[in-house]
Amino acid sequence: MVGSIDTLHRSLYSNGSSYNCNGLEEKLNEFRHLLGNSAGDPLGIVSVGAWAWGSVFAALLQDSYGQFREKVQIRIWRSPGKAVDRATAEHLFEVINSREDVLRRLIRRCAYLKYVEARLGDRILFADEILKEWFCLNMIDTPLCPLKVVTNLREAVWDADIVVNGLPSTETRAVFQEISNYWKERITVPIIISLSKGIEAALEPVPHIITTTQMINRATRVPIENILYLGGPNIASEIYNKEYANARICGAEMWRKPLANFLRHPHFIVWDNSDLVTHEVMGGLKNVYAIGAALRQPLGTFTSINVAKQVALH
Repeated sequence: MVGSIDTLHRSLYSNGSSYNCNGLEEKLNEFRHLLGNSAGDPLGIVSVGAWAWGSVFAALLQDSYGQFREKVQIRIWRSPGKAVDRATAEHLFEVINSREDVLRRLIRRCAYLKYVEARLGDRILFADEILKEWFCLNMIDTPLCPLKVVTNLREAVWDADIVVNGLPSTETRAVFQEISNYWKERITVPIIISLSKGIEAALEPVPHIITTTQMINRATRVPIENILYLGGPNIASEIYNKEYANARICGAEMWRKPLANFLRHPHFIVWDNSDLVTHEVMGGLKNVYAIGAALRQPLGTFTSINVAKQVALH
């Protein structure tokens, strides 16, 4: 219990940040109490989709709250079978050997040899395999903390309290339609946080747009009050490397304010706002602006806007 901690503890995370453990545990307890979780019922959080932002979001939560194993379980789902190409495997090998901490961890786990074999072309690595060992396929240069990776979607989501949508908008509808099949007998209603940037156009009955939170609502029948959007002008790797960033979580007041407090970090400031649709639309347009602006940059110029362009194109 928080009240039994007499001394102030500090914890050092894999991305180099430190945070007051006492305050983190208090925030975790407050949110669990809000959800009605009992003492022996850990808060279940799963990130669906392992692209850069979804992976970093899960890693941030793991860095902060993963130390309280009896009170929270954080997992990430990624579909199995995605092979890592030879060029990426070669680059991954270079990153591993440039980071002594990562190299030592892999050697201790007897996992280094397979990266040598992949570098030589004698073995195929898979995206879910390397994610278990701290590497997101879309963000090889930024090793993450160890994550609990699940490849079975039913296992990942069926009892989760918070489901994070880390999928591209083009994949959101299909995956959440599958998820809805696993929630038919569910008693409690989950909270869904969408990180996805993108919208769809529809023509019937009149021309209109469909945001990702609306896709999720229609696919799962989870009330829109329990579906929120989190976004901001940020790049995933910069957030994990502790570069200052801010974002807004948008949706119903009953959840957005507690979640803003729960997700806020010293280097990642989360505000809340009620205007869900506008923020989702602007999140999608941001990538369009990024592509246009990046095309005007001189070749060879490495800036955040060029990184945003690459993220948007991949």
